[in-house]
Amino acid sequence: MLMSLVAIMLFFQVVTGGKLLLPLNLTNLILQNSFIVVMALGMLLVIVTGHIDLSVGSVAGAVGAVAAVLMVQYGMHFVPATLICLALGGLIGAAQGYWVAYFKIPSFIVTLAGMLVFKGLALAILQGQSVGPFPAEFQKLSSGFIVDLFDKIQGLQPTSMLLGVALALLLVVINLKSRRRQQEHDIPVEPWSFFIAKTAIFAGIVLYASYLLASYRGLPNVLVVMGVLIALYAFVTTRTTIGRQIYAVGGNARAAKLSGVRTERLTFLAFVNMGVLAALAGLIFAARLNTATPKAGLGFELDVIAACFIGGASAYGGVGRVSGAVIGALIMGVMNNGMSILGIGIDYQQVIKGLVLLGAVCLDVYNQKRG
Repeated sequence: MLMSLVAIMLFFQVVTGGKLLLPLNLTNLILQNSFIVVMALGMLLVIVTGHIDLSVGSVAGAVGAVAAVLMVQYGMHFVPATLICLALGGLIGAAQGYWVAYFKIPSFIVTLAGMLVFKGLALAILQGQSVGPFPAEFQKLSSGFIVDLFDKIQGLQPTSMLLGVALALLLVVINLKSRRRQQEHDIPVEPWSFFIAKTAIFAGIVLYASYLLASYRGLPNVLVVMGVLIALYAFVTTRTTIGRQIYAVGGNARAAKLSGVRTERLTFLAFVNMGVLAALAGLIFAARLNTATPKAGLGFELDVIAACFIGGASAYGGVGRVSGAVIGALIMGVMNNGMSILGIGIDYQQVIKGLVLLGAVCLDVYNQKRG
């Protein structure tokens, strides 16, 4: 998937005449797709458990509407308003997860109903009108950049560049430790040449992206939020008991339950987590637009689900990685951005994205049958 992302980026970099990786465009690419990446982390866990959530876009829109009412109409400080909105997202996820986990109602039906309910509630809360602008402090969540601790050096933001170097080194160390751990447990590993090439490419991408961002305005605040969430969910899914149990539920729920795993609770928690992240995505999107609109969140669920499947998650559950979901979201973002630069209409963009999603799922089905 990483190689696919690199190939797609190189393709659009060439056909757009170098516009794709301009510092300004790269920054916009991150800001435009940040909420998709955030929701993809939650959707991955839902899909891994063998379910789906079609309501995430409507939940994001409804939470953004509540945030606008609290901050703009009632003048509430953005910190308590943000906490209330995140708690509301968790309650929404809990309500839907309860029906799915304990009443065994198919998640497709529950979340389809939720999509209609919260889309209507967003319209009712805003009374059919856009509400804004938000306080300047809240806008920085999506449009602000980290404060640089040093003066510019040859047009670069030193703090952002140093953070990029530190992240690249951290990725190399993590990959080396992971490879050593696999070898200690006699798990087959990829050849050294391929491992070195893959790690070097990944680290190089991080360094180059950091350089481009540092040459503009530095690292966006939302990128820092995304980085923390990605690291947290990667740790939870690979290094914790609850992460392993989530994959066990998706792989074979009956066997997992007979092994003592509380499958209903894990499914419930997966939806609660999805609700919180959908709420956070709604806040990020509202802060970026600087207003809450009745149509906010429209179609988000399609891009989020597509990102997970393109990133390698299985439609059958039990398979999927955080890195894959993030790369899938980036692939969708690069395709959207590149096609927009080329002047391809939204109609043909939807057709192309649909074909890419279908191809990813067909590949998954083929691998399942071959296995």
